[in-house]
Amino acid sequence: MPESLLQSPRTGLCRSWTRTASRPPHVGRHKVHSVFLPHGVTALTTAPDLPRFTLSKVFTAWSLDPFLTVMTVWVAGLYICGVLVLRSRGDHWPLGRTFSFVILGMGSFFVATSSGISTYDTTLLSVHMVQHMILSMFVPLALALGAPVTLALRTLPGTSSKGPRHWLLAVLHSKVVAVLSFPPLTLALYVISPWALYFSGWYDASLRSAYVHEMMHVHLVLVGALFFWPIMGIDPVPGRVAWPFRLLLVFLTLPFHAFLGVTIMAQDSIIGGAHYAALREGPMASWLPTMAADQKLGGGILWGAGDVVALVFFAVLFTQWVRDSMKEAAREDRRLDMLERRAAVESQQPE
Repeated sequence: MPESLLQSPRTGLCRSWTRTASRPPHVGRHKVHSVFLPHGVTALTTAPDLPRFTLSKVFTAWSLDPFLTVMTVWVAGLYICGVLVLRSRGDHWPLGRTFSFVILGMGSFFVATSSGISTYDTTLLSVHMVQHMILSMFVPLALALGAPVTLALRTLPGTSSKGPRHWLLAVLHSKVVAVLSFPPLTLALYVISPWALYFSGWYDASLRSAYVHEMMHVHLVLVGALFFWPIMGIDPVPGRVAWPFRLLLVFLTLPFHAFLGVTIMAQDSIIGGAHYAALREGPMASWLPTMAADQKLGGGILWGAGDVVALVFFAVLFTQWVRDSMKEAAREDRRLDMLERRAAVESQQPE
C-alpha cells in the first residue's frame, strides 16, 4: 500500500511513494527512482525492485540525487551569472564555452547522476561502466573547454592584490596546485584510480553507502579534471606543457584503459559479487543477466568507450594546436611587419 498519494489537479497523474517491505541480504543502498506505469501513473519505488533495463529507461527512470542535483544547479548557475555579468559590462564571452560548460559538462553530469543511468548503476555493472566513462572523461573535457577559471578571473570583484580575484590567483599560484597539476602525478592518479576502485573495497563500499557512492562520482570528475584541465583546457592553470607532450600524455592513457577493461572481462571473481548475487535472489532475478555476462559487458564498455573518447581528445587537441599555431604565426607576421615599417622609416631619414 502506498504511504501517501498526491493527485495533480491539472494532469490527473497520481504519484505514489512505496517502500520495499524487505530486501535481500547485502543490499544496503536503496535509491528512489521513477517508473512510468500504464494510465499515466508515475510510481516512485525503491531499489532493488526495478523493471527490466532497456534504453528507454535511461530517459524515463529518473532518480534525483539531492546533493548532486543541488551541486549541479549551483555550479551551472554561478557560471551563467558570470556570463551575465560580462555581458552587462558589454564584454564578449564565446557562446561555445557556455554551451560546453553548462550543457555538455554539467548537463552530462546531471544525466549521469540522475537519469536512468543512475537508477540502474548499482543494479548492473555494465550501466555503471557507462556512467564511469561519462564522469571520468567526457564531463572533465566539457568543463575544461568552458574555461570557468578565466570567467571567474574576469568577473570576480577585487584586483590582483586584494579581494576575491586576488584569492583565486593566490590559489592558482600556490604550491599545492602546482603539485596537483604536475603532469606525471595527474597521469598516475588518473590511471591508478580505476584500478583502486574496482580491485579494492572501495566499489563494494559505494554499493552499501549513498555517501560513498556520491563521493565516488565527484572523485571521478575531479581526477579527470586534474589530468585533462592542463592538457585540454583554455584556462591559465599550472601544469601546462608543450603540445607534443600533451598528445603523448593522452596517448599514454589508451593502453591502461584497454588493459583494465580486458582484465575485468577475463577475471573469474565478480566485482561487487555479494551485492549483485543478493539482487538475483529478489524479484529482479527474472530479467537480470548472469553476473559474469554483465561483468564482461562492463569491461568491454570500459575498453571500447575509452578508445572512442580518446579519439575525441586527440581531435580536440589537434584543433587547439592548429589554432594556437595560427595565432602564433599571425603574431609573428605582425612583429615582422612592424620591424619592416620601422626599417623603412629609418632608411628614409636623412643621414
